[in-house]
Amino acid sequence: MHESDEPVTGPDPSTPPTSPTPSADSAAGSEPPATTGSGRRAAVRPAKASGFSGVAAGVLSAIRKHPKTWMAAAAAVVFLLLGTGSVALGATIGSPAAAAGRTSTATPTPTRTSTPTPTPTVDPARPVPANQAAATRIRTCSVAGLAGDRRLGNLEAQVVNAKTGQALFDRNGTKAGPTASVLKTLTSAAALATLGPDYRVSTTVVAGSTPGQVVIVGGGDVTLSRLPDGQASFYTGAPKIQDLANQVKQAMGGQQITSIVVDASLFGAPFWQPSWDEREERVVEGSTPYMTALMVDGDRDDPTAVESPRSTDPVGRAVQYFQQYLGTNVGVSQGVAPAGARQLGVVQSQPVTTLIDQAMRVSDNTIMEELARLVAIKNGAGNTFDALNAGVLAGLKGYGIDTAGIHIADGSGLSGDNAVPPSYLTQLFIKVLNRQNGLGVVYDSLPVAGKSGTLGPGYNRFTGANSAARGAVLAKTGWIDNGYTLSGIINAADGTPLTFAVFALGPVSDNAKQAIDTLVTGFYKCGDNLSNG
Repeated sequence: MHESDEPVTGPDPSTPPTSPTPSADSAAGSEPPATTGSGRRAAVRPAKASGFSGVAAGVLSAIRKHPKTWMAAAAAVVFLLLGTGSVALGATIGSPAAAAGRTSTATPTPTRTSTPTPTPTVDPARPVPANQAAATRIRTCSVAGLAGDRRLGNLEAQVVNAKTGQALFDRNGTKAGPTASVLKTLTSAAALATLGPDYRVSTTVVAGSTPGQVVIVGGGDVTLSRLPDGQASFYTGAPKIQDLANQVKQAMGGQQITSIVVDASLFGAPFWQPSWDEREERVVEGSTPYMTALMVDGDRDDPTAVESPRSTDPVGRAVQYFQQYLGTNVGVSQGVAPAGARQLGVVQSQPVTTLIDQAMRVSDNTIMEELARLVAIKNGAGNTFDALNAGVLAGLKGYGIDTAGIHIADGSGLSGDNAVPPSYLTQLFIKVLNRQNGLGVVYDSLPVAGKSGTLGPGYNRFTGANSAARGAVLAKTGWIDNGYTLSGIINAADGTPLTFAVFALGPVSDNAKQAIDTLVTGFYKCGDNLSNG
């Protein structure tokens, strides 16, 4: 206990000292004058002259015989006199009688007053803060060993209690790093905020500047399909270029088509992001096309496949099928649609919510690149890859989360130049979990561990001991050459909703996915008892 907290067992230190009543002996000779309660010295009676000479002679004789002894005695007397004066002075300053200005030399009869409660004091050697912090809960469930798995490479991770907003676990969580396909979450959020959930992408045909000329205008819809009516493409509910051609023929009323102009100017060059590995992504993996404003089936060779090699001329492939359904082989040229031209036909994509759902479940790069480009255009940032950073960040602004350190190089996450801190994702996923700002579509489209999407059967995720977290982890996956990522929501074993982001970066290999699953399963088991140690 502090010294000031101890009970007072001696005299009350707050009660002023009471001076004793002077006695006759103390007033008559060698004793120093006494003090009264008022702190003034009592009057001293003069000594009788008749005895002084003899006494003085004796004293002088003694001093001559024992000079050192008498010098020591004299020093002691002086010390006593000075000490008595100091005590008297202190009593004077602190005495209620002195404060009242009493001048009587009479000493009153001492009376005991009631003892007031002492004012607690703080030991100056042990300062105590004015507002002491409340006790912090000690969490005891550690995943430090799992986080130290070498398969995770350079780990960046954060886990947050989605109810309280408290960060429970952090390893470089505020450091921006490449996200891989986890970036699709940001692209989706920006598209919902900028384009709106019900926005549909149009492909139109208008009359040209000369009789019989038609202009096909690409609006950026990558889902437009070349397959005829009755055949389903990879993109569910995709509009058909056959339908567009039929509308044009009907609008022409039998007039012969003399030429076709292609307006794909909505998206600017370059059509391939410089940091992407073209052979790997366009040819071998078949995950990504040249990003032109007009294409069919994401420019896949196989319009029904998730991944399929892409061509070197998406616009040319689309026009080929447009000509085929028109039943003409007239000349084709590049150009721009005349302002105010009469519309001959139009087809539209599924709404943004459906596009997001399709892209998030299977991690489709092509839709996400389309949405990012349309967001940049709508926000006035431009129509090229270089415009995406400003455009997407503008789209994210309304969510109220600090975007410091974020850099957007593309819409899919394919570029290693993208940079997002895990701490941004944990905050964004709280809004996703709460279905704020229309983000419920993102929640509904997240792959579920062991059940759906890129975390479902066939992807070898959350297997073995990690199957404990199956059905409880809803997250977006990611993989690029220099990293594996996973970010989303955990419904922990103790019922706590957690948001998390894990980046395994650097020279990592495919087995980083299992290390990530193991760490995330640890988060699931610990729940709100997860410690940062």
